[in-house]
Amino acid sequence: MAAAASAIFNRGMGTQAKDNTMRGLVSFIADLRNARARELEEKRINKELANIRQKFKQGNLSGYDKKKYVCKLLYIYILGWNVDFGHLEAVNLISANKYSEKQIGYLAVTLFLHEQHELLHLVVNSIRKDLADHNELNNCLALHAIANVGGKEMGEALCAEVHRLLISPTSKPFVKKKAALTLLRLYRKVPTIVQPEWSERIIAIMDDPDMGVALSVTSLVMTLAQDDPDSYKGCYVKAAQRLRKVVVEHEYSGDYVYYKVPCPWLQVKLLRLLQYFPPSEDSHVRQLMRDSLQTILDNAMESPKNVQQNNAQNAVLFEAINLIIHLDTERDLMVQISTKLGKFIGSRETNVRYLGLEAMTHLAVRAETMDPIKKHQQIIIESLRDRDITVRRQGLDLLYSMCDSTNSQKIVHELLKYLQSADYAIREEMVLKIAILTEKYATDVKWYVDISMRLIAMAGDHVSDEVWQRIIQIVTNNDELQVYAAQNILQYCKADHCHETLVKIGSYILGEFGHLIADVKGCSPIEQFLALQAKFGSSPPNTRAMILSAFIKFVNLFPEIRPQLLQAFRTYSHSLDSELQQRACEYLTIATMPDDALLRTICDEMPPFPERASALLSKLDKKQGAVGDKRTWAITAKDGLPTLDRSGTLKRNFSAGATATLQSNGATNGVNGSHTNGAVKTPIDELAGLDLTSGGAPNLASASHLSPDWEPGYNRLLLRPEGILYEDVQIQVGLRSEYRAEVGCIILYFTNKSSAPIQSFTTTLDNRSTEHLKPDVKSLPETTVRPGEQTQQMIMFEARGVFTDPPTIRISYMAGALQALTLQLPVTLHKYMDGAVLSSDDFFKRWKQIGGAPRESQKIFQGYDVSSENTRRLLQGFKWGVLDGVDPNARNFVGATVVHTTAGKFGCLLRLEPNHENKFYRLTVRATDEAVPPVLAKAMEERLSQPFPN
Repeated sequence: MAAAASAIFNRGMGTQAKDNTMRGLVSFIADLRNARARELEEKRINKELANIRQKFKQGNLSGYDKKKYVCKLLYIYILGWNVDFGHLEAVNLISANKYSEKQIGYLAVTLFLHEQHELLHLVVNSIRKDLADHNELNNCLALHAIANVGGKEMGEALCAEVHRLLISPTSKPFVKKKAALTLLRLYRKVPTIVQPEWSERIIAIMDDPDMGVALSVTSLVMTLAQDDPDSYKGCYVKAAQRLRKVVVEHEYSGDYVYYKVPCPWLQVKLLRLLQYFPPSEDSHVRQLMRDSLQTILDNAMESPKNVQQNNAQNAVLFEAINLIIHLDTERDLMVQISTKLGKFIGSRETNVRYLGLEAMTHLAVRAETMDPIKKHQQIIIESLRDRDITVRRQGLDLLYSMCDSTNSQKIVHELLKYLQSADYAIREEMVLKIAILTEKYATDVKWYVDISMRLIAMAGDHVSDEVWQRIIQIVTNNDELQVYAAQNILQYCKADHCHETLVKIGSYILGEFGHLIADVKGCSPIEQFLALQAKFGSSPPNTRAMILSAFIKFVNLFPEIRPQLLQAFRTYSHSLDSELQQRACEYLTIATMPDDALLRTICDEMPPFPERASALLSKLDKKQGAVGDKRTWAITAKDGLPTLDRSGTLKRNFSAGATATLQSNGATNGVNGSHTNGAVKTPIDELAGLDLTSGGAPNLASASHLSPDWEPGYNRLLLRPEGILYEDVQIQVGLRSEYRAEVGCIILYFTNKSSAPIQSFTTTLDNRSTEHLKPDVKSLPETTVRPGEQTQQMIMFEARGVFTDPPTIRISYMAGALQALTLQLPVTLHKYMDGAVLSSDDFFKRWKQIGGAPRESQKIFQGYDVSSENTRRLLQGFKWGVLDGVDPNARNFVGATVVHTTAGKFGCLLRLEPNHENKFYRLTVRATDEAVPPVLAKAMEERLSQPFPN
């Protein structure tokens, strides 16, 4: 273990561990490697940890000592030991002036910390400083740290600096490369950090003479272009130009030639980038691509002499083939690639076979004729039995894509034959594709029914609901299918072993069309009934429900077996399943009514299904949806799914076909026309609307993480414009506020009361009333506050409506260890009030105008101190204009005020009746807006029921 860790450590440390000045580290590593037993290694590590902990406590360490001890902690951490006590020292090393110390600090941060680590935001300012440094090495260290551990907060704070390094003309090429890749890493985590207005400048760097910079920026542009093709459409021409320079004009340095292939990584990325956009109609651009692609095909004619050259050349070649197919107009090139792909799919190498099949699948989707591909049909069929499952899956995709009316029956039969031995991982997809092909190319209705039933009988549990529901739709919409389908499914239901999916189909089809075969030998009503009843006991509840629905249909269709049907309903009306019991009871009641009018109405023949987008194609598209690159082609893009109409003819269009809306519980089988309701959702549809993503890191600035002793200062400042919000032995937080109409301004003063400076001072605001309270931070505090000194922060708050939750602020800083506070700011609705003066007549007139509920809130509660002096001070602190001599009872208080918001001004009136004997209050608040009284009444109740703050 120690030897392996040593190798990893030395690779990460570079020459640090071999530096003769760090003999203590080298000796420590040697001791661990020489330990013959785990107990000896553990003893040596514990001894070293104790020594390091002691050194850190003593302080006054030189930069060299800090570096040495952090290096030892890094090595110990790699071995799997906990070294949390050293994290702060590692963070402090980032601020060192010496490169070797800064390097160790960054290395430690990237290993010790993660995106949600609470210490990470303390290094943001140091990283920002290193990004702005003129030393390129410091820039690179900072970029590495951001790329490795940067999350949303760090990305949003530093993305502008990373972008500046990327576009700066003074940045060295290796800094630009790292900046591009760092920005890419941040974008993948937080897409919103890359501004749309950066696109043009980023695209311009694709012309950078340095191949490494061009490669890195192309990687960035590839990702950005997939998500925002409109903003990055300018990269299309850049990619075509750069590709031609590399392939045709040979503009590249010798350092980027890999086994005689010039910069294959850049070629592949440029070729793929061109596939993210529709083919250009500009003749010049097309000629640029044509020249490059022809040269790539010509170069592929040479036989590679080693594996590395072969891999690089094939990587470029296959991507070029995909681009040729994507362009779809280069006829000469298309002929050339058809011949090449035929050789590739028969290669001995698994990777080459897979890539050949993938490219040929792409070709099958876009080609106007399948003749070149059909020449290799037998080889493609044999790929279904390849030893590699990825090749088998790709062969399945190709057979599906190349299928047409001339080879459909052979391909479908081959797929059915292979289905019996296919991997479970691809059976469901195979069933789906066989069902689509069977429907698409069915010229004989009997063939369609035979294949569909055989497919379900063979696939069993791998048949999705969309498949069997689609079969029912086709049978319902096609008169010629109904008799044959009913006879066919009855034979399956009579068998001893019949899969429940076939029972579902049988329940529906026999219930709808069983009367059409009632006179056929072996298909009498009683035989249909017995066939379904025999499957009842072994079926799950939803299938049983469909069987019962078929039975109620039989009551209407076959009066001769009515007694047996009624007995079945009576038997199943005692089922332990409540839904089946209810269904059986309802059907029994309907069947025994004196008049059959209701029975005939609800059991009338189901109408044809409406034509909608095919559920089979929708499911296949979801299964094959792009999870990586978003290229502009897909396997199912060539053709749509036809459907059989009631005359048996084929309709070939994308929108034809009915979306399956049959509910698996069978409820629609007994009610006429219910399946035409397109709003019915399957369980999968219901789940699709749920957010099942896991929650992120907790918001430490929220009210759920308020610090102890936050309330006294908050309560005090509810009634005063300025004062101390919070104070402890290290820090004092003062507040001064001023409110004018709907706008409030607070200034927070942070005083360092300790004898040592506090560093990495950071504040984070959390606003819970996001809709009705708009904060605007005007200034930020200094990151370092020396002893006895003070820094401040200004925040503006605009009341846009009636809000209930005051904002909170997170204060964190370094003072020997990480210190953090979460305080609630005294920004409440009453701060936006201005007391009003009214005469007695005006008060009672407006009191009556406002009226009672819902514009009134009344509370009766126990008071802490009901003295007149205390009550008056509190009302004035809440900005009520106290109106003396208005209430007939001199002990009562009457007040008036106006609440200011951008949504409007709201007049408020108050009547407070103190009961001095029993020490309780009766509070009544009325306002012109119904949202105001409960907010103000609740706030006043909380204050009047507690001690008055000093």
